[in-house]
Amino acid sequence: MIEHRPFDALGSAESRWLTARLHFAFAGMGNLEHRPIGPLRVWNDDEFAPGSGFPMHAHQDVEIVTYVREGAVTHEDSLGNRGRVEAGDVQVMSAGSGIRHAEFNAEPVPLRLFQIWLDPREPGGMPRWASRRFPASERGGHFAVLASGDPADEGALPINAAARVMGATLNTGEWLGHELASGHRGYLVTTGPVCLNGLELSARDGVAIHEVGRLNVLARSDAELVLVELL
Repeated sequence: MIEHRPFDALGSAESRWLTARLHFAFAGMGNLEHRPIGPLRVWNDDEFAPGSGFPMHAHQDVEIVTYVREGAVTHEDSLGNRGRVEAGDVQVMSAGSGIRHAEFNAEPVPLRLFQIWLDPREPGGMPRWASRRFPASERGGHFAVLASGDPADEGALPINAAARVMGATLNTGEWLGHELASGHRGYLVTTGPVCLNGLELSARDGVAIHEVGRLNVLARSDAELVLVELL
């Protein structure tokens, strides 16, 4: 089964500097029909205005994966980490037993990103942060593993969750095929129009995937795809 969540049907949250569309209902916000899938609790499509962001705040027992689409996010945390994560980069933060962090758009242009929250396999543990660049050439025409809770996924940023986060880029007219292991579920978002297993998706639509063994994607226009596969 593929459950289509059109962009226009997503819940929203707005402030004077942040525009967010919510693929999952969370903390009383969003479309209540869009329920979590296993450990996948949050997928926000966020836009930060220039010179804005979240000041220091706390997290515990959550795995946060940030996929930067446009602009750059500046991160700093209570562990002493500080980094600037540009479009094409991915950052992960394992909150573990507790961490404080801030996220800002220090750039003169809008910042657009996906932020994905996953429940950890086990609570507690040492908090940590990391980022890595994933050039489009590494994701062209196929899914590359960006972050993963499976140690066998070499080169991926490690997370403490039963999931892997994958990304792909497609040019207009390109096909992509991807096999899902038996029993695995997933959630996919596209930045451009594509046809997925015969279902037409518009830019920034999402789909919840249950009991589907293979994904076949045809790009109607240039697109980036992000897929969370639940292990």
